[in-house]
Amino acid sequence: MTSSVEQFLSSDIPQYGLLKPEEVQEPLENLLGEAEEQLRKIASSREAAQWETVIEPLTNATERLGRLWSAIHHLGAVMDSPEWRELTNNNLEKISRFWSRLAQDKGLFEKTRSISLNTANAKLSESRERALNNSLRDFRLGGVELDSDAQKAFTERSARLATLSQQFSENLLDSTNSTKILIGHEGRLAGLPEAVAQAAREKARSEKLNAVAAFGLQQPSLIPVLQFADDRDLRKEMYSKNARRASELAEEGPEHDNSMLMAEILQLRQEQAKALGFSTAAELSLASKMAESPEQVMAFLLDLAKKARPFAEQDVAELKAFAKTHLSLEAMESWDVSYVSEKLRQKKFSFSEDEVRQYFQVQHVLAGLFELVRELFGVELRESPEPDLSTYRWHPDVQLYSVIRGAETIGYLFLDLYTRPTKRGGAWMDDSRGRRRLVSQVQKPVAMLTCNFMPPSEHRPSTISHDDVTTLFHEFGHGLHHLLTEVDELEVSGINGVEWDAVELPSQFMENFCWEWEKLQSMTCHVETGEPLPEDLYKKMIRAKNFQSGLFMLRQIEFALFDLRIHHQVIESDLQKAAKSIMDVLHEVRSEVAVLHPPSFQRFPQSFSHIFAGGYAAGYYSYKWAEVLSADAYAAFEEEPTNYTAVGQRFWREILSKGGSRPALESFKAFRGREPSPEPLLRHSGLLETA
Repeated sequence: MTSSVEQFLSSDIPQYGLLKPEEVQEPLENLLGEAEEQLRKIASSREAAQWETVIEPLTNATERLGRLWSAIHHLGAVMDSPEWRELTNNNLEKISRFWSRLAQDKGLFEKTRSISLNTANAKLSESRERALNNSLRDFRLGGVELDSDAQKAFTERSARLATLSQQFSENLLDSTNSTKILIGHEGRLAGLPEAVAQAAREKARSEKLNAVAAFGLQQPSLIPVLQFADDRDLRKEMYSKNARRASELAEEGPEHDNSMLMAEILQLRQEQAKALGFSTAAELSLASKMAESPEQVMAFLLDLAKKARPFAEQDVAELKAFAKTHLSLEAMESWDVSYVSEKLRQKKFSFSEDEVRQYFQVQHVLAGLFELVRELFGVELRESPEPDLSTYRWHPDVQLYSVIRGAETIGYLFLDLYTRPTKRGGAWMDDSRGRRRLVSQVQKPVAMLTCNFMPPSEHRPSTISHDDVTTLFHEFGHGLHHLLTEVDELEVSGINGVEWDAVELPSQFMENFCWEWEKLQSMTCHVETGEPLPEDLYKKMIRAKNFQSGLFMLRQIEFALFDLRIHHQVIESDLQKAAKSIMDVLHEVRSEVAVLHPPSFQRFPQSFSHIFAGGYAAGYYSYKWAEVLSADAYAAFEEEPTNYTAVGQRFWREILSKGGSRPALESFKAFRGREPSPEPLLRHSGLLETA
């Protein structure tokens, strides 16, 4: 095996900087061959089926292959290039087929099933019992009980789905990067925060564009323009071009249109569900989640919508009245909403988002976050002392931290916080390596946290909005779930084995601390004066905390209902009809729950990568489902405000440390001592009716 790949796989800290796309193909094929050979040996072995003779060697056979393939996928997402794309696309199908063969291996399935029947295994640990049950479920959901012809068709569809999802993601990135908005004179930058305007000027200069300034559609440019630009035509141009990304109406033309990809992805998912005996793809998706049925989830979402709608209607009426009275906008359009909202916020609460931004320098926010983690969970994050980080990080922006409990390093964290054209949009946490107990040692978990904040300039550090702060805390919650596990079985350590509709519990839980006065004091430092956030500004932020929360709640419910319904209702063999049905469902959902309606040219589904290129298919509702749990979990800290350390230790012991080793509901009840209640979520969101 190429030494750089072996070094990456065997080193205590994964050395991503060593991986070159031209050197990975042969090692990947070797690992694939080794895994397949090991699987054959396990399936044909005459040894008694026990954990040590089946599950353990099965994990050994696939873990290194999975880690290398995950690294390839991650590097393609954060360092996009023709070489990484070619490597990914050339191997997508064979990797997908391997996992299908594993899931459909009847010999492995029978051996796994017989472990629970073997009297010698009657006292399996809780985590091993959980991992075993998950494995048997995954065999069935992978098609192990199908006949050979049906298995072959199932495998073909799985391989095609992997390819389509990758194409969807690539189209979206290419469409986003294809658009530039050129600014001919300084007057068009009026209203924008100076840091945003200066970044646009630097973009035009560095790319040698014939313009005073230039914007792209990446979030650090898009959101501030829509929120602050006084130039209504500029807001309209940015909104319109963003709304049409990756569609037949995109600025660059239809070359990156995701419409037919969406239709085919949905069609194949429905066929996979039918093959396994489910009525719809939504039912298949929920087979491994907390929720019991699509109908239960839809009832949950519609009940939330009913509670949120009166507040959302008040939000819209207030916006429209303000737009007309104070901004001379007779008709408030979609490209005006963020701008009007910001002006109304300033009027009602006497502060602007940009004023708040000046206090949140990225490195100070990180210091405050690390101090919170130390207080709650007793762990320290210490920047790597390695003298040369070039072998570890994939880009100079990347930071590397050791996660330390007592005197012991228990894991590692990579932070990649700033936007660049080669990085997929959004924010996410990737599992680089999971914790597991080996013969001589414990394999330390490694997490990678990715954001798209505006990078620092030559003369100014990076500052982020309070919304960005909550995003950072959110993703860090995922990282903590992965890093602070104490489970020894890889299959259920960290985030592994956690039901998808509960995986957002730790992430959304962490967001709550972004609103605490003492925590904000420790993470804020004004970019010019060095002063922490003043109390009067903090009080204004608190008064504005639930500003337009009804609108936000309905927007999330709209996304979740759309996702669930297309996976439960759209069953079309004709791709053109399926593509139309997807848009029809979106319009139906909006007519049912939305109070603001976008223009007809908006093509939101074509950029909804969570469900078409991520893991949230028929699962976007998880954000709201888990938010009930997370709000209730944080309420435990509200109930014991002077005892944060003890409550934090209990949260770590009962939820973070347990990972996926037991059902999420059991972990929640062990922490709270009861079933979850929706009341804290409604209270925190300001959506409880007052007497």
